Amino acid sequence: MVASARNGQPSEIDQPTDEPRNAQAVMTQTDPFDFVIVGATGDLTMRKLLPAFYQRFRLGQAPEGTQIIGVARSKLSSEEYRERGAKALKEFVPSDSYDAAQAEAFMELVQYASLDAADKDADWSTLKSLLDGHEDRPRVFYIATAPNLYVSTAAAFADKELISPHTRIVLEKPIGVDLASAEEINTGVGKYFSEEQIFRIDHYLGKTTVQNVLALRFANPMLERSWNSGTILSVQITAAETVGVGARGPYYDTSGALRDMVQNHLLQVLSLVAMEPPASLTAADLRDEKLKVLRALKPMSPEVVAKDTVRAQYVAGEIGGEAVDGYLTDLGDDKSTTETFLAIRTEVRTPRWFGVPFYLRTGKRLAEKATEIVITFRPQPWPIFQDAPQPGRLVLRVQPHEGVSLTLSSKDPSKDEFRLREATLDVSYPEQFHTRYPDSYEELLMDAVQGDPVLFIRRDEVQASWRWVEPILAGWKEDARALETYKAGTWGPDSSKDLLARDGSKWLEDF
Repeated sequence: MVASARNGQPSEIDQPTDEPRNAQAVMTQTDPFDFVIVGATGDLTMRKLLPAFYQRFRLGQAPEGTQIIGVARSKLSSEEYRERGAKALKEFVPSDSYDAAQAEAFMELVQYASLDAADKDADWSTLKSLLDGHEDRPRVFYIATAPNLYVSTAAAFADKELISPHTRIVLEKPIGVDLASAEEINTGVGKYFSEEQIFRIDHYLGKTTVQNVLALRFANPMLERSWNSGTILSVQITAAETVGVGARGPYYDTSGALRDMVQNHLLQVLSLVAMEPPASLTAADLRDEKLKVLRALKPMSPEVVAKDTVRAQYVAGEIGGEAVDGYLTDLGDDKSTTETFLAIRTEVRTPRWFGVPFYLRTGKRLAEKATEIVITFRPQPWPIFQDAPQPGRLVLRVQPHEGVSLTLSSKDPSKDEFRLREATLDVSYPEQFHTRYPDSYEELLMDAVQGDPVLFIRRDEVQASWRWVEPILAGWKEDARALETYKAGTWGPDSSKDLLARDGSKWLEDF
């Protein structure tokens, strides 16, 4: 019953925990579980979720008796769904970790139920029969549908008495399109699931290289003691894509780059970069510190929006020697004013970061695919070398070339006179650790099974990020900052460079 699900206590191994995070404990799963994917015929499931579970299966973390249950409205048998899933594994699992026999064994864990999960009056018999008798083991409902179906789907689970004390619900982003709709979703789902049972997923937090921000800062005293406005000149966070909107066009046009990337992904990365040292690695302590950063962001008044934001839309251009269409052609709508690129200058109003600009940038059809954090250090106040290069930089590469590099000044050995040039200390994580870097969904899926909320977003974080983003949306709606265009295959409009030039800075590719 719903009441018992809200008030009952999960078992010791299953209860969401606030103990310090232990990587070995989190990544080890020995007991069977049920994982229900609602929207299981969609692109996310085939490209990401099934391949992620396959990788966990190879590591022994999806034992015999586990059920991966796909739920969607398509009229398919379990066997027909397994055939689709097997093709997806062959296509999307990297060749160096794909094994046909293992893929076949994994697909034996997969079941399917044809069902509109948002409809309480639909035929739920297949799903209920698959879950019957499993009330005492972990059960996860992963909702990979449109956000407007989250509440009705949660209500249907409650109506069919499928919510046990061991049940979690995972909500894909976006959580709403503004603060009001986000609160409507959170309140609606919260009628049936406690906050401890709600896991709001942001796959950026599942990226090992994003998590490594914490390790670099807090496990290396040299860096942490320099991690402040006395040493750091600026911080830039970029998430650049070469692809266009593709099949996501109808969704993307209602979202745009600000809602799609900044409100969740980039603000989460910023909060990890700027947070104070947490008291511990518990979910509560980590998320408390992230929340403080989100609440300390400089408010975006109409005047600030006009001065410190850039929004633009790609037009036809060339990427990798191939001509590509503009956004309006891709979308099939010549009236859209949705931004596919943005750059924002902001500040974190805390003593640690006084006067340090933070630059956020994201876009489609840019010159390169790259997600990176660039820390630029302050120059010497009284330089003794007149020909010194630009100030040193620490670059944390999230993707595609996961690693970290530090750019320093060094004597140029090719010159007889004492002249300087840049030298880079570079570490490639895959080469350094000789291991496969897991997809971000792999750890997140297993964390949901284990009930570990550290890498998921708390309700008040969602509220804080929307409160900061909404004034930007409102300012753009009133044309406080006009929509510009940029050619596909470039780094966006020149005005994004001007945003940094005011502070005497540059984007990484311009150094």
